[in-house]
Amino acid sequence: MATSFPLPVTQDLSTLRAKLQGLLQFLRQALCISNAHTVDFYTESVWKQLVDQPPETVLGVLGRSAAETEAEARPSEARPLVEADTGSGISNLPQIFCETSQKLVSVEAFALALRYYSVQNLGICTPSEQLLAALRGNQTQRTGENVKPDEFMNLKKSHEVQAMSELISSIADYCGIKQIIDLGSGKGYLSSFLSLKYGLKVYGIDSSNTNTHGAEERNRKLKKHWKVYHTRSKLNANGLALKMAKERKVQDESKYKVDIEEICNNSPTNQGKMSTSDFLPDFSAKSHQEENLCFENAFSLIDLLPINAIETTSLQTSKTKMSETNKERRKMISKSSDSNIYSPLTSFITADSELHDIIEDLEECLIVGLHTCGDLAPNTLRIFTAKSEIKGVCSVGCCYHLLSEEFENLHKESTQDKWGFPMCRYLKGERWCCGRNARMSACLALERVAVGQGLPTESLFYRAILQDIIKECYGITKCDQHVGKIYSKSSSFLDYVRKSLKKLGLDESKLPEKVIMDYYEKYKPRMNELEAFNMLKVVLAPCIETLILLDRLCYLKEQEDIAWSALVKLFDPVKSPRCYAIIALKKQQ
Repeated sequence: MATSFPLPVTQDLSTLRAKLQGLLQFLRQALCISNAHTVDFYTESVWKQLVDQPPETVLGVLGRSAAETEAEARPSEARPLVEADTGSGISNLPQIFCETSQKLVSVEAFALALRYYSVQNLGICTPSEQLLAALRGNQTQRTGENVKPDEFMNLKKSHEVQAMSELISSIADYCGIKQIIDLGSGKGYLSSFLSLKYGLKVYGIDSSNTNTHGAEERNRKLKKHWKVYHTRSKLNANGLALKMAKERKVQDESKYKVDIEEICNNSPTNQGKMSTSDFLPDFSAKSHQEENLCFENAFSLIDLLPINAIETTSLQTSKTKMSETNKERRKMISKSSDSNIYSPLTSFITADSELHDIIEDLEECLIVGLHTCGDLAPNTLRIFTAKSEIKGVCSVGCCYHLLSEEFENLHKESTQDKWGFPMCRYLKGERWCCGRNARMSACLALERVAVGQGLPTESLFYRAILQDIIKECYGITKCDQHVGKIYSKSSSFLDYVRKSLKKLGLDESKLPEKVIMDYYEKYKPRMNELEAFNMLKVVLAPCIETLILLDRLCYLKEQEDIAWSALVKLFDPVKSPRCYAIIALKKQQ
């Protein structure tokens, strides 16, 4: 590594496993809520099966708990859970679930457990500010070019790219690395920004040709934007410098005139022989020199940038030309400019992918991924641990519903040997499975948690009633077909049912309007059950994410050649709900 400053202390593997074990005790009982499908809410009497409390109680308790969590951290309330976890986990608490029926019986204890098993409360997260300070040590922060990414990205993407690129740049400096591999680079925002702002050589790899070609075009436009941005900056800088030069000229002229007048006034014999021009220096020449200087300085910054990274154009003026020194500097940088470019590549990445087959000039590098989808996030970690050239990883995953689970469909034969979940030895030994519905609800709910909302109740309510209609009126007990986004295109419940039946290939003419509306009136009083149940799913989502993140972190802790690994809260969760990065660095060899 280029520097040797100590990185923040993180929890060891045994501590993380103990917390993982406690989380599993809770989720063994709670996952049945996350895995229940709201489509079958009424046909399967889901509320009656899983919850032994009125919906009003559930909504009231969860609403108060959410308000308390948002208002302030309450360690005094979490202490009973901490104490219980040192012994036999959550079993010493007031019962959350009934031992015989497995129904939820204590919403208060349920809410308390949710708060305890959050990433922040478990103490497994390293603050990004602390990590950045350690990476930089006594070094001055390398800010790169002063550009606002929200000028060419939406606010969410701008926030993500700016925060992640700053961290990646700091890790690269810490490790003395210039090459970055961006897996699942998509539209190339992060790759372009790392290359243009921080001068890193970036290979962006995406499985989609469309994304790769789009990234190339987007990068071209970004360079154009960058060029305009630099031109504005230089013109603004030149204008300010010229203004200051003119002000100094006026001040100097005034000072010299006062001095000359005093001399002339004190020398009567010379009054008719002298003029101020005999004494005043050539201010026009001085001003001309200052103008040259300010233009020359304006070139210096852009001259240091790689030619291939930014398509620059020279400022044309009649008063100055680029100095020979700057010309030579440009020639020197041209020869090494290949080290500061962004290259979009198309390739489908698996855990067994050989990067040397994709990147010819692969060298010591960092591997990164911003919201890598499904199995790509765990495969990024596997590639990191398997390839000696990769010295560090910074990965933010997403799309948990697309993760492959090793123990989800044991009755089906599969040739797959590397799965998205679980990764660590402990969960593999437990043969742990979340289930697709749980992972799906976690993905959807995390978006809602970020903005303090529940799942869209009315659309789910319509779909649950439709399922009952299909079962009772058409004799179909299991309907795996998707209705799609018909709700947004429907003017009423009646219109929704008609359109849905037609899409499912069922004869909607056999159902009179009165029959359809009778179903609506039958379940309308029970709509709050569905609302409360969806809220249970929403508040459980962060616990499922905690499990997935802990699995990945424990996997890295199990590797012998990893010097440091951590879970870092990188983004503002309101702006970007999947805000946690898995970061690791290898030992020096």
